[in-house]
Amino acid sequence: MESEIHMTGPVCLIENTNGRLMTNPEALKILSAITQPVVVVAIVGLYRTGKSYLMNKLAGKKKGFSLGSTVQSHTKGIWMWCVSHPKKPDHILVLLDTEGLGDVEKGDNQNDSWIFALAVLLSSTFVYNSMGTINQQAMDQLHYVTELTNRIRSKSSPDENDYEGEDSADFVSFFPDFVWTLRDFSLDLEANGQPITADEYLEYSLKLKQGTSEKDKNFNLPRLCIQKFFPKKKCFVFDRPVNGKKLAQLEKLHDEELDPDFVRQVADFSSYIFTNSKTKTLSGGIKVNRPRLESLVLTYVNGISSGDLPCMENAVLALAQIENSAAVQKAIAHYNQQMGQKVQLPTETLQELLDLHRASEREAIEVFMKNSFKDVDHLFQKKLEAQLDKKRDVFCEQNRKASSDRCSALLQDIFSPLEEEVKAGIYSKPGGYRLFIQKLRDLKTKYHEEPRKGIQAEEILQTYLKSKESMTDAILQTDQTLTEKEKEIEAERVKAESAQVSANMVEEMQIKHQQMMEEKEKGYQEHVKQLTEKMERERAELMEEQERTLTSKLQEQTRLLKERCQGESTQLQNEIQKLQKTLRKKTKRYGFHKLKI
Repeated sequence: MESEIHMTGPVCLIENTNGRLMTNPEALKILSAITQPVVVVAIVGLYRTGKSYLMNKLAGKKKGFSLGSTVQSHTKGIWMWCVSHPKKPDHILVLLDTEGLGDVEKGDNQNDSWIFALAVLLSSTFVYNSMGTINQQAMDQLHYVTELTNRIRSKSSPDENDYEGEDSADFVSFFPDFVWTLRDFSLDLEANGQPITADEYLEYSLKLKQGTSEKDKNFNLPRLCIQKFFPKKKCFVFDRPVNGKKLAQLEKLHDEELDPDFVRQVADFSSYIFTNSKTKTLSGGIKVNRPRLESLVLTYVNGISSGDLPCMENAVLALAQIENSAAVQKAIAHYNQQMGQKVQLPTETLQELLDLHRASEREAIEVFMKNSFKDVDHLFQKKLEAQLDKKRDVFCEQNRKASSDRCSALLQDIFSPLEEEVKAGIYSKPGGYRLFIQKLRDLKTKYHEEPRKGIQAEEILQTYLKSKESMTDAILQTDQTLTEKEKEIEAERVKAESAQVSANMVEEMQIKHQQMMEEKEKGYQEHVKQLTEKMERERAELMEEQERTLTSKLQEQTRLLKERCQGESTQLQNEIQKLQKTLRKKTKRYGFHKLKI
């Protein structure tokens, strides 16, 4: 059963103290405790624009994230609140509320840029919150989006020049969906006299200007970045919730006291987030759970603190190191559990043990494949293979010892009465040798009939009998009923029998060696088989991801080309109209309009 959520309120995930970003161990401990996939919603915007109110609504609470009611920014750093997802029972909704951008008390745009970049990197849905309409001032305030390529690298590269021109497609696979929330929106949603949706309003606001002047470039840059980095965009507009000083008491007001349109708009926003926000996913379709989110937070913040740019590829590789190491341990734990449940030592044959090992090994490899990713050069799989081989050898040794101990105890129990009889001189008489041999055969039969002696049964028996050869020979030599010739024949028979037993044991050892070699090969082939299957799955997932990225890029290029063509068409129509107007004037001036043909 998955862990339950017991966060009664938000905690600071990333502290911002004197312009220095640091992770909060208490928050990281919370992240490491639960394994469900996470949907991460981060909100960013200028200070005092009501970001925290929306996040509290998503948490299903009136209070939680600090709203504040003055011109001072209340939220510092990045605060986190983990709640059960209202529409995905097996998921956790992680809400990230960031400190207000442009805080006059802070006066550090670089610090704001890092907060903005971290919110983008950590979230699966990125909410940008602003006041009023989308005008040039709003776009200028969103200059942080134009700095993303200066703050984030998608790939690890030894040469700085290699990533200066990184393609936006490299970022698309990592970046979240974009939602723009417009607070206190007072305009009518119309264009050219026709009603439009909030999404159409956003698309209209993101249209580029035709031209190459510096002014045109500055106008287009934030719009171009939003279009390229965030192919999936959504817009919500909100009326002013309440007038006057009541706004300062917003968190205390009931819905009945708020503007009905605002209440409906907040409900629509929340419903969209709950329904459409995706599980946080990394390149390669790797779904992020809270321990993985913890690792990402640490990697990104530590990178920033050390003066490096957060690199998404490095973050994934660092995460893979942790996950793959844990995957090896999970696989070994599963193997131990399965072998502990299935194996009863000693096994009758070596093959019986090897079959149980192979079944448990196959399941262990499946556990590793399920929990591992980006195992560069298959280093962790090789570690697993080596550990499983060692486990197999340990079980074989334990099986051998258990068989030896069992057989030694049986021999002691079965043959000790015979030894006592020999000591008592029962067989030191005429005809005693034949009685001794018959007794010995009966006891060997009894020994062979005992179950679960294991793989050492014959070897331990022959070792025992060999140790008693002097005793047998003494009884033979003292039996006066046998002639010297009969004694020689019997001695030769015993010698031949011993040689045959030795040959059989050598053959059995060769068979066991061959079985071990075959088992090693089967184990290797199982690793190769499952690795091949996983690589095929990952290749298919990568192709799908590349297809989505390429499709997004083509759609964006098509849209830009369409806008350019429309702009050029409009410009051409304007030129034609000018020419027609000039032609009419000249025609009228020279009286050509009076001519009749």
